[in-house]
Amino acid sequence: MRRRPRLTRARLHDVLDYDSKTGEFRWRKRVSRSTQVDDIAGTLDRGGYLKITIKGRMYRAHQLAWLYMTGKWSPGFIDHRDGNPSNNRWANLRRATLSQNNANRRVHRNNKCGLKGVVRNHIGRWCAAIYKNGRRHHLGSFATAQDAHAAYVKAALKFHGEFARAE
Repeated sequence: MRRRPRLTRARLHDVLDYDSKTGEFRWRKRVSRSTQVDDIAGTLDRGGYLKITIKGRMYRAHQLAWLYMTGKWSPGFIDHRDGNPSNNRWANLRRATLSQNNANRRVHRNNKCGLKGVVRNHIGRWCAAIYKNGRRHHLGSFATAQDAHAAYVKAALKFHGEFARAE
């Protein structure tokens, strides 16, 4: 089956309105039986991202917001500053590389100590590490998880700058 062509900015403006202050998309036209004019567009997926289907093709709302505001598809990743994937306010969106986007992730749910960048090694000490551009940087071994996390936070600010997220 052939893939449908990507949406253009003109078509996007024709079918949806975007409120950059709230991050909401609303239908301008009735595009299916299940939509009404002025309804809020989209549904949340498992990851918390808002998805909107137009002409049989599904788009993430933050990507549509980027197209709506800039007129171009983002060549890389679009990062949510606050880490909330359903917050599509224009002020909350920014371009990012893969490394920057990953730096702004929250602590993984399977993290046993609850501190980003910290693991316990086989002899009971706490190790801190950070990743930048796919490379792991060992930050040291510490007596407490809090000391290891402090080392991670310092390194995150150095390596990731505004994309650094400590929690």
